[in-house]
Amino acid sequence: MASSSSSSSSSSSNGKGDDGSSSPKPDASEFASETTPLLAASPVAVTADSNIASAIVDGSESHHPLLTKPEDKPLPKLQIFFLCYARVVEPIAFFSIFPYINQMVQDNGHLDEADVGFYGGLIESLFSLTQMLVMLPWGRAADRWGRKPVLVLSLAGIAASTSLFGLSRSIWQMVLLRCLAGVFAGTIVTIRTMIAEHSTPRTQARSFSWFAFSGNLGLFFGPLVGGALADPARQYPGAFGGVPFFEKFPYALSSIVVGCIGLTAVVTSAVFVEETLHKTGKPAASSGSDGNEANAPPKPAPTSTLGLLKAPGVGIVLHNYGNAMLLGLAYSAIVPVFWFTTPALGGFGFSPLQISLFMGLMGLSQALWLILIFPPLQHRLGTNGVLRACGIAYPFFIIMMPLLNLILAQGTYAADVAFWTLTSVALTLGPGVSMAFTAVQLALNDVSPAPETLGTLNALALTITSGLRAVSPILFTSLFAIGIKQHILWGYLVWVVLTLVAVGFTVSTRFLPAASEKDYDRDATEPGQEQE
Repeated sequence: MASSSSSSSSSSSNGKGDDGSSSPKPDASEFASETTPLLAASPVAVTADSNIASAIVDGSESHHPLLTKPEDKPLPKLQIFFLCYARVVEPIAFFSIFPYINQMVQDNGHLDEADVGFYGGLIESLFSLTQMLVMLPWGRAADRWGRKPVLVLSLAGIAASTSLFGLSRSIWQMVLLRCLAGVFAGTIVTIRTMIAEHSTPRTQARSFSWFAFSGNLGLFFGPLVGGALADPARQYPGAFGGVPFFEKFPYALSSIVVGCIGLTAVVTSAVFVEETLHKTGKPAASSGSDGNEANAPPKPAPTSTLGLLKAPGVGIVLHNYGNAMLLGLAYSAIVPVFWFTTPALGGFGFSPLQISLFMGLMGLSQALWLILIFPPLQHRLGTNGVLRACGIAYPFFIIMMPLLNLILAQGTYAADVAFWTLTSVALTLGPGVSMAFTAVQLALNDVSPAPETLGTLNALALTITSGLRAVSPILFTSLFAIGIKQHILWGYLVWVVLTLVAVGFTVSTRFLPAASEKDYDRDATEPGQEQE
């Protein structure tokens, strides 16, 4: 583990004097300026460091920051709340244009109906591709200049570019402003890193479940705000009819409201959010006789991206992260068209109202799993245990979809009863696999070599997500269409491919490093000592 190596290096560098003899016990103030939350959170035998061991012997361990129990630190709920509020902005900005993007493209480009889908998909793909290209620079910036400045700047950029999007009068303007919004999507990198730095091993499951829940809220409210406020002169003629501005810019109200939501997050983040990056600096002068600064711990050297990828456990965790994200993005892309397609062609034949209800129910079920089930389950099984359980469940969840279609296609009363019964079970239990998305984030936090690299590591993970989000919708919906049209594998081509991907995830979770399976996650808390 990264923390083990860090502890060992500390021992080798500080435990001996120039003559090879044991160094005198350091004053606790020598460590006062170093903040190493990941190191402190690790189940390292702290007595392996001679300096720390000597502090234990003389009873001064209570003053040593590396010996402070991470579970003694309560979760800063107000900070998590403001960070989760900022988290809502990105999915609202991303999904708010979905209800009207095709109509806006057709109006601005004067396109044939057959060409609308291509340009609408292009605009969304360019957002994700741009986001992919800037994730690493944002992560590096957050590691160098601090989390809070990057957070406030990126939120302001999203608010401004989203507000201007509704004023676009041509396709090239839409593309430019959408790409600009992608440039400022560094928000999510910074928020994830700050939540990790506010959390301890005992509280991180709860904090990241709220992080995931806030993302779901943004996904829910984004389309709602966009659809409800698009073209207000036509939707609400009594209030907006005859207003020249809204007749000339029918999508301005929606984008301006979303921009204002982003602006409120800018204000709350600038005023209330605290900086979480504390670089190693020179310690204050010791109160003891030996007060020189020569014994100060050295500032860690910057880690290159390649060096970070080669760090213990990072590669396999990123692989599992990408695998989990691919499964989630592919399923989200396929489900709307799958539910819409008639049973004879391989779908469910749902009406638009049924599709909306089912999407809402799945979102609610997923939120309940994340808020109510995930924290205690992660505490009991550990992060790796939850990921492996999700890995086992995922192939069965995928296989349920074509099986349900086979049942529904029979067209009998008994088949209908069986279909709705099994569908209710799938809607209740199936979203439990979404715990993998939160669990793999915790695993990512645990394998970060140092706090100073956490922003870059999150940026690497989100670069993977953005790349997958740019290509997976068109890839898997095309596989769905080809499978049905060519009747490949009885029309179930896409489900076979997804099942194979899910099996790959099942296998890869078996190779997760031990970094996220920490004994203190299962330690019983003393009565009256449980932390929020």
